[in-house]
Amino acid sequence: MDIRNIAIIAHVDHGKTTLVDQLLRQSGAFRENQAVAERAMDNNDIERERGITILAKATSVEWKGTRINIVDTPGHADFGGEVERILSMVDGVCLLVDAAEGPMPQTKFVTSKALALGLRPIVVLNKVDKPAAEPDQALDDVFDLFANLGANDEQLDFPHVYASGIGGWADMTLDGPRKDMSALFDLILKHVEPPRQAARAKEPFQMLATTLGADPFLGRLLTGRVEAGTARAGDTLKALSRDGERIEQFRISKILAFRGLTQTPIEAAEAGDIVTIAGMSKATVADTLCAPEVDTALPAQPIDPPTISVTFGINDSPLAGQDGKKVQSRVIRERLMREAEVNVAIKVEDTPGGEAFVVSGRGELQMGVLIENMRREGFELSISRPRVIFREENGQRLEPIEEVIIDVDDEYTGVVIEKLTGERKGDLVDMRPAGVGKTRIIAHVPARGLIGYQGEFMTDTRGNGVLNRIFHGWAPYKGAIQGRRQGVLVSMENGVSVAYALWNLEERGKMFIGAQEQVYQGMIIGEHSRDNDLEVNPLKGKKLTNVRASGSDEAVRLTPPVRMSLEEAIAYINDDELVEVTPRNIRLRKRHLDPHERKRQARADG
Repeated sequence: MDIRNIAIIAHVDHGKTTLVDQLLRQSGAFRENQAVAERAMDNNDIERERGITILAKATSVEWKGTRINIVDTPGHADFGGEVERILSMVDGVCLLVDAAEGPMPQTKFVTSKALALGLRPIVVLNKVDKPAAEPDQALDDVFDLFANLGANDEQLDFPHVYASGIGGWADMTLDGPRKDMSALFDLILKHVEPPRQAARAKEPFQMLATTLGADPFLGRLLTGRVEAGTARAGDTLKALSRDGERIEQFRISKILAFRGLTQTPIEAAEAGDIVTIAGMSKATVADTLCAPEVDTALPAQPIDPPTISVTFGINDSPLAGQDGKKVQSRVIRERLMREAEVNVAIKVEDTPGGEAFVVSGRGELQMGVLIENMRREGFELSISRPRVIFREENGQRLEPIEEVIIDVDDEYTGVVIEKLTGERKGDLVDMRPAGVGKTRIIAHVPARGLIGYQGEFMTDTRGNGVLNRIFHGWAPYKGAIQGRRQGVLVSMENGVSVAYALWNLEERGKMFIGAQEQVYQGMIIGEHSRDNDLEVNPLKGKKLTNVRASGSDEAVRLTPPVRMSLEEAIAYINDDELVEVTPRNIRLRKRHLDPHERKRQARADG
């Protein structure tokens, strides 16, 4: 059967997974009476809750006798470690752009990787039926983006279709029949070349592993595109590392291929097809699976380095062990090492004491998703404030810089620009109108300056601003950046909080806890209205007497406490504070640094 391999690229929430749903449905991948969940490709609980694609996944559809392997890529740059490997499996990319918003930062990130690999894009202008859609402007912006990313003439001469993923149609013209997706299917068959690997079917078998999975019955699973030759279940293969060193020799226990939303066993893996192989015990991502006579490893895509690090430690608070079952450092280390093996964008290092582990990755969202997965698995952790990773080059200290794109109401542009360029040492790159009453601001800001800024930004813009960010490059160190301005309210007692005490403390600042909650000495229960930390007693009840007085019977009415999400809590804390994460609770607490630790952190922050 003829094959086409294509990846779908889009910014978060531009409708990529919804479009794949329609391609699957209209190609006959589902039975007529089959119950299929909306956004079927997002099969992970956190993906469904947040509406983002975290893990790259493959599927396949048949159209006019041709099998189209479709890879759904993550839309957020924090999960870019997936993207770089996935693009090496395909021969073309489908760039999905919201006709109202135009190309956004994550679009730019993944597209730059695709253009660098020489892939020819198809542009899908999605959501053209929205009232605010401006497809012509979006198309011009895509062309400018390709030109800025160094696209060649062939890539700049890209075809485009107008579509509505939710409506289930795609047309070559804006005033087309709006009936089905056949125009997009036909364009993929016409524009994307068949895999060139098909011509190497007679050569010895070679495949580059791009994603790693596990199955309780089959064990370790490696997925990739077959670069040459044919392999069948029962054949003997060997695994080579990137450097060409032999890792292991194994027999293929099963070969699986993507058919709709399921993986089906097939007899043979043929050159050009995307398949999953089982049977190995040590081979991992970026290794070459090949016939015993092959001695050269296939080139693997380099992975962008991590930009932030977070320290994962055991939960040593007085309330430790009440929610979770997995609390020992040994168990935490095993889980983190397992994650680092599957996710090449994450690095794990042991600290000298062995009680904590430094986990480096792409961004706060990636760390938040890892921690959320662990707490759902029953882990208890203490998490430090994220720290950026610096680089030394020619005796000069470099730090990561992020490109920030902000869409905000005109009235709030002043405060946003002041915060980014003044307090956070950013450089304003561009500022232009973005629709009625809106302004788009583009700035290059040190990654340090953006840690904890999201909550402040939402407050400054009254919840109406949209902030997107992406790694831009490295630049000389820009000096110290002021952290959080407010101090915190710290409990001085162990016990259960009392409504009367919290009511009296409300004039001191915002509360993070409500009445009848467990607290302990050193736990952060609120934000102080001033810049210093304040020890308070949330257990202090009302003194009762037999004398009645005016005002003594006032009803206690508490303001609802501020409940932080995991990412908000991690971004909020200072260096001398920790986030205590358990399956049921997220708490903030103080930690006592010894003088040596204080000096080490001061040196790290410059």
